[in-house]
Amino acid sequence: MTVGAGDAAAPQRRDARRNRKLLVEAAHEVFTEQGLHAPLDVIARRAAVGNATLYRHFPTRAALIDAVFRDQLGATVAAGELARTAPDAWTGLDAYLQAVFRTLAADRGTNDLMTTHVQGIEALDDVHAHNRDTLELLLARGRKEGTIRADVTTEDVLFALAALGRAVPALTAATAATTPETPDTWRRPLALLLDGLRPAPASLPDPALTAAQLADVLRELGPHRAPARAVKDE
Repeated sequence: MTVGAGDAAAPQRRDARRNRKLLVEAAHEVFTEQGLHAPLDVIARRAAVGNATLYRHFPTRAALIDAVFRDQLGATVAAGELARTAPDAWTGLDAYLQAVFRTLAADRGTNDLMTTHVQGIEALDDVHAHNRDTLELLLARGRKEGTIRADVTTEDVLFALAALGRAVPALTAATAATTPETPDTWRRPLALLLDGLRPAPASLPDPALTAAQLADVLRELGPHRAPARAVKDE
């Protein structure tokens, strides 16, 4: 019996799909552990494929990042849409930012993606635009309802959220051993940030950081370092 071209192509397509799936899974693991600038050859080794296979499926780092995080980015947009339908602006804003910060706390790769500017990822550009529109709508509505101070701008809030969001993985890691019963320790600083938007302040949730925990957080953040560029990243 002669094997036709179609018969030979089917296993190749299955192998290609399997390799792509392995690469996406490995990339998610490595980006979670090391952030978005993790070396791509580490991802290829973890997926047990060669570098050539990785670049055949994902010719740029941006293409790989998009494949790994597209679903999570879509969930953030969905949370924004839900927040826009809330009965009042403050409820919508609070629920939306809680959802965003749960995403930021999930892993370092997602945090890198959401709190820094990575070029060439269309889905990310869409999320940033949607995020800005959501915040602008809720802040404007809150001013009319008297729950948001009149002088705060959308850019004020975006800057503060990016700065706080960047610290969330370090905060989560540093407090996990000492307060495992309250893993969402980012809730208190987020509440403090939100409180600055109110015409009148509210009480902060527990627990507060101890001096030792703060030292651990700052140690986790570490010094700012320029990432080494991997070959064929762009």
